[in-house]
Amino acid sequence: MKRLLWLGIGVATGVTLSRKATRTARQASPAGLASNLGDAVSELAGAIGSFGADVRAGMSEREQELREMVVDRSGVATPRAAEGRHAARRPARARRAES
Repeated sequence: MKRLLWLGIGVATGVTLSRKATRTARQASPAGLASNLGDAVSELAGAIGSFGADVRAGMSEREQELREMVVDRSGVATPRAAEGRHAARRPARARRAES
């Protein structure tokens, strides 16, 4: 009975180690390395995109705070944030037509 138990434990251990070794060999192959690198680059691109979105959101929030501060201190209304910072500019065609 003890021999059968140890045989079962040995078979289970052998199967587990074999699967783990096969998985490691696939990851060490050129295709596995390329896949890992592709996943890493994709993850990095996502993180950079998320960081950029956070920076833009922070800039927008700070711009709104500054606009409110200008209005509170000077009473001068600034262009709405929805129009963007280039709202006061006229298109080039309108400037040429006036010339």
